[in-house]
Amino acid sequence: MSETLIHPVILCGGSGTRLWPRSRATMPKPFLPLIGHTTLFEQSTGRCAAEAGFAPPVVVTGTAHLDHVEAQLGANADAEVIVEPSARNTAAAIALAALRLPENDVMLVCPSDHHIADVAAFQAAARAAAALAADDWLVSFGIEAKSPETGFGYLQRGAPIGDLGFMVARFVEKPDLERAKAFVASGDYTWNGGIFAFRVGAFLAELAAHRPAIAAAARGAVAAGRAIGQRFYPGADEFARIDSESVDYAVMENTSRAAMVPADMGWSDIGNWDALLAARARDAAGNSVTGRAELVDCRNVLVESDGPRVSAIGLEDVVIVVDGDDVLVTTRAGTQLVGRLSGAANQ
Repeated sequence: MSETLIHPVILCGGSGTRLWPRSRATMPKPFLPLIGHTTLFEQSTGRCAAEAGFAPPVVVTGTAHLDHVEAQLGANADAEVIVEPSARNTAAAIALAALRLPENDVMLVCPSDHHIADVAAFQAAARAAAALAADDWLVSFGIEAKSPETGFGYLQRGAPIGDLGFMVARFVEKPDLERAKAFVASGDYTWNGGIFAFRVGAFLAELAAHRPAIAAAARGAVAAGRAIGQRFYPGADEFARIDSESVDYAVMENTSRAAMVPADMGWSDIGNWDALLAARARDAAGNSVTGRAELVDCRNVLVESDGPRVSAIGLEDVVIVVDGDDVLVTTRAGTQLVGRLSGAANQ
């Protein structure tokens, strides 16, 4: 890595209802081995290992996920786990981590539930982002947009900043399909993957400038907090005063120092079962099977079973998931709606 010390900040929350019934409130998707034999959380920390030049991670999570986080951190005794008293979105979570780090170091903010196939490309993008962040740019990873996705935000590429990255011309919320197609065709837009690099002091200054109430309440929560072993508990009353707002709305869309580094690294947010099928290895017919199954004349079918044998004939673009007593059958197009099922909502 560069000489700038990079602290991975792993954000770990949510319940992953669109991956029901495999992902549940008691065991959500970051802690599941959905691709390979390690979990998405373990992969997130593994990409930022000490041998690759990263500092020990800071994990921000809630009490519901604390046991899973500590079990999967394994031997990483130097990690710090910030235990949020309540969920207040990413601006507050990042502020907590920043206030626990040296102001001249760089923090690399990563979700805990994404898949990145090309770790070397991720680490190269992290080096470029850290170099920009050291000069007080607030840096997003611009994920190469390979298809017109309507479920992602987009970044429009602006003027170059040396040979490391670009200014962000504008942030675009999730577009409709026609706009997404135009973005991809133009070549000027990338997906906003929610991965950021900030110099700690620069981020805190921008947060104070644009959301002073959040910045002040976060400082109060840290000042009132206590450390117990590798855990840090912010002050609950102070933290409860924080408005729930994403870092994109609170800071990135307001700062004049927004930058991006291009990243083509086999990224997926594994946002639903269709995204998981796209990220997994598949056979010649496009099928992916985990567990016991027999597929005859099937194409682009995902089967995931934790026990019962699944037999399917003549299906195309279908997802079948068996988890205990729950069975999900949906078209790939319907996977975005899984979170609306009563089973997912009441998991």
